[in-house]
Amino acid sequence: MKGLLTAGGHGTRLRPITHTKNKHLIPIANQPMLSYAIDYMRKAQIIDIGIIINENDKEIENIFGNGKQYGVNLTYIHQNSPLGLAHVIKISEDFIGKDKFLFYLGDNILVGGVNRFIDEFNKLKSNCHLVLSKVNDPERFGVPEIKNNKIISISEKPKNPKSDYAITGIYLYDSSIFEAVNNIKPSERGELEISDAHQYLLEKNKKITFSEITGWWKDTGKPSDLIEANKLVLKNMVKKKNFDYYDKVEFNNKINGKIIYGKDSIIKKSIINGPVIIGNNVVIENSTVGPNVSLSNNCKVINSRIEDSIVMSGTSFLNIKKTIKNSLLGNNIQINQKNEFFNEINLIIGDQGKIEIG
Repeated sequence: MKGLLTAGGHGTRLRPITHTKNKHLIPIANQPMLSYAIDYMRKAQIIDIGIIINENDKEIENIFGNGKQYGVNLTYIHQNSPLGLAHVIKISEDFIGKDKFLFYLGDNILVGGVNRFIDEFNKLKSNCHLVLSKVNDPERFGVPEIKNNKIISISEKPKNPKSDYAITGIYLYDSSIFEAVNNIKPSERGELEISDAHQYLLEKNKKITFSEITGWWKDTGKPSDLIEANKLVLKNMVKKKNFDYYDKVEFNNKINGKIIYGKDSIIKKSIINGPVIIGNNVVIENSTVGPNVSLSNNCKVINSRIEDSIVMSGTSFLNIKKTIKNSLLGNNIQINQKNEFFNEINLIIGDQGKIEIG
């Protein structure tokens, strides 16, 4: 079995962050979002993985290379423009060949990996196996109509959904999907919709089966989704370290909950409320950090409070007396506060920003 992973698009709902960074490289618990998908595939013994990237994009390849460091073989497939998920599959036919494959949208995060879904796909001998999740807003997704435990129709972002299930960004196929993507027509949006390809398979009497996600799953299309995914990943951290093992952590700190702590970081006179992940060369002084905070490398938090946020490398906070919360902050941002007019501060700031509050 091969893997096919999306890492293209423009991430318009995540601007200004995505003006300077591919959204699939936004860190979740200090790891690029895309690395979770690669790890899920590796743990499922899927070694040959194709990654769809934007034409002339070198950012993804510069970070992940040939995949050797992740225990996989990566092939990069360029897409001229975002013409739909079915188009992604269409341009990957040469890479996939006749193999079965797992198609995974790189901005999806879930707990528990993908092994169970692959096992069910193989056991049921399906042509297509979809992974579903109950959601409050199915009109944002592809939506199946289910009768007698069988999918009988599929609609893309319907105004009147026929179920409260979303088709998540996890799909399993045999080679019959290529007949579908090569025969459907573009939608009104000018895209080849994956839901139309699934409907084609249904009309050709192909076997479509499904699994339901029983844990949590996030499609991280919006800043609030990223922050929620960060919380979920932090709560499921396996690696735990104790601050007492580090000489540069003073004993006048108060540490609550689970944490991961990087090298050469200094923490003085502060409260850390886990779950929190702290990168390398971070300085925290006279501050409160957490819960649910990811601080990347080379950050500084001085006389400040932050919780429920993702902070990328090189960003600094100075004298933020009110709480920064539910925020997504890019690289090398400087935030200073002069006055105390706010109870809570919510921010989304792209790279290289500089803000003075008050």
